[in-house]
Amino acid sequence: MSTDHLFEPTDTASPVLTVSALNQAVSRMLERNFPLMWVAGEVSNFTRAASGHWYFSLKDASAQVRAVMFRGRAQYAGFIPKEGDKVEVRTLVTLYAARGDFQLSVETIRRAGVGNLFEAFLQLKQKLESEGLFDPARKRALPAFPRTIGIVTSLQAAALRDVLATLKRRTPHIRVILYPTPVQGDGAAQKIAQAIATASHRAECDLLLLCRGGGSIEDLWSFNDETVARTIAACAVPVIAGIGHETDFTIADFAADLRAPTPTAAAELAAPPRAEWIAHIGQAARNLSRMARRHVTDRSQGLDWLSRRLVSPAATIRHEQIRLAGWQVRLGNATRTPLNNARHALRHLRSQLLSQLPDTRPARWQLTEQRRRMASGIRSRTSRLRLQLSGLEAQLELLNPQRTLERGYAIIVDAEGRIARTPAQLRAREIVTVRLAEGSARVGIASVQPTLPE
Repeated sequence: MSTDHLFEPTDTASPVLTVSALNQAVSRMLERNFPLMWVAGEVSNFTRAASGHWYFSLKDASAQVRAVMFRGRAQYAGFIPKEGDKVEVRTLVTLYAARGDFQLSVETIRRAGVGNLFEAFLQLKQKLESEGLFDPARKRALPAFPRTIGIVTSLQAAALRDVLATLKRRTPHIRVILYPTPVQGDGAAQKIAQAIATASHRAECDLLLLCRGGGSIEDLWSFNDETVARTIAACAVPVIAGIGHETDFTIADFAADLRAPTPTAAAELAAPPRAEWIAHIGQAARNLSRMARRHVTDRSQGLDWLSRRLVSPAATIRHEQIRLAGWQVRLGNATRTPLNNARHALRHLRSQLLSQLPDTRPARWQLTEQRRRMASGIRSRTSRLRLQLSGLEAQLELLNPQRTLERGYAIIVDAEGRIARTPAQLRAREIVTVRLAEGSARVGIASVQPTLPE
């Protein structure tokens, strides 16, 4: 960015800037032209002020630059750098205007190489997660009362003493088997996986604890190994991972059946508190005893009440026989009285009905006579109608043209279908149809003779 406009003349003379204006202009120019970036270097002259701010220099073989990390950012760093530490800082390039010092305003600090390690951690986590290795559905439930607990950790680890002390305090009766292995350094990941596989193969414990105390990401890197994660997932017994502090997460934590924030917490999750369970069982036994006594008391009172009501079976039978006889008498009375009343009412109604019925014998005789006369009239009329029908049939038969034809007559029909009744209707050389009694014939007319008057 050009700052030439700050020095352009307004009139004939050049402007005069104060030192504060100059430093502020340079500071703004640096902040605009250098975005938030990562810078690597070695810590030098580190100072932690009473206010909580960190002041140090960041250098390499050829140069150095001042750096400041304010308290609001420093409290989330996760570690306190010391002289000679190789670090990477995410920073803004600024100018401290009060002194004109060029410096870095640090937002985040991490140990050198942590960025690459974290990137590798994320890539492996995504790969195993896509394979379903971290699927909650494959996580196994922890045994409620394990008899034997296995521990995979280093013999020199402080976490081992914490875990053993917690197990002894909570469940001194549980058997503990140690599968010693280095937890950091070259080849530690393979040895950790081998110890887990050994515990799984021997199948001599009900639950396995994978423990390690806190440390940097490099210290915990053995637990970010793919072989370790797959061995945990394939283990024959449930695995609790208690690695580092509460803020530390490793691939082993995701692959385990349960993650504990610390090794001590892992021991607490694995071992049910013996004293609490004994107290719970004692309270349950007392409750059961109290309920049993109450039940016996209630049943005793019920038995006393029933014994007072208990009488001789023979007396009960006699009492019931008397009651049965009484019911039989009442039942007989109850059935006979309504029946007698009903019979009396029926006789009364019958006498009333007979007195009210009319004499239908004359009407019946008249009806019979009318039926006879009606049948006789129908027969007479039918005979007369049959005689009339026979006469009409005879007359119709006399008028039947077929009978006339059968006596030797014929019917002449011209070409137009008209019946010829006079010679005038016929013409010479005309073809006519002659209908006979049986069939017809087509004949030609040679000549027509008119009818002569008599």
